[in-house]
This record gives sequence, C-alpha cells and structure tokens, in this order.
Amino acid sequence: MNTVYEINKGINKPLEFKGLKAQYIAYLAAGLVGLLILFAVAYVAGVPVYLSLAIIATLGYVLFSTVFRYSKRYGEHGLMKEAAYRQVPPAVTCSSRKLFVALGTAARK
Repeated sequence: MNTVYEINKGINKPLEFKGLKAQYIAYLAAGLVGLLILFAVAYVAGVPVYLSLAIIATLGYVLFSTVFRYSKRYGEHGLMKEAAYRQVPPAVTCSSRKLFVALGTAARK
C-alpha cells in the first residue's frame, strides 16, 4: 500500500499539499504541535486519558476544518490581505492645517 503524495513546487507557484496552499500548511503544522503539547500537559496534570483524547480530537477536527476552510476561501495571500484591510482606519482625521501648510511650503522649495 504505497501512497504517493504529490507536492506542487513549480517555479512561481505556491506550495500546495492536499488542497492546502502556501502558509496554511505552516498554520496546520503549528496547530498540530500545539495540540501535542496540550495533550502532554494534560497527561502530566493528571487529566484522564480518554477525556484528554476526546478534547484533543475535537480541537484537532476544529483545527483541520478551519485551516482548510481558510485555505479554500482566501487562497494563497487572501488571509494576509484581509488582516491588513482590517487595520486600515475608516477615516483619517486632522484637527489642524499645519500638516497641509508644511506640505505646501515643502513643495514650493
């Protein structure tokens, strides 16, 4: 039962693996490492194994579904563009004319 996974690494093309594009592969890997650490902490803390497995499995399902949904919805760079768009203020307010006067005098020089 040899399974061959194809990784698209063409020139000027985003890395893609099983439908995940570009940075979403790293997000999924970081989430899985976080879940592994959470399981280890829960095990050391004395949480029953079956309870911690159920919690980790549920969080893993949520992680996979969220990352795949973001990858499909936003594509390669869309999530970063969405985050940048949220940081743009709705309006730029200026309470004095000093900035515009300084720009006018600098343009004349």
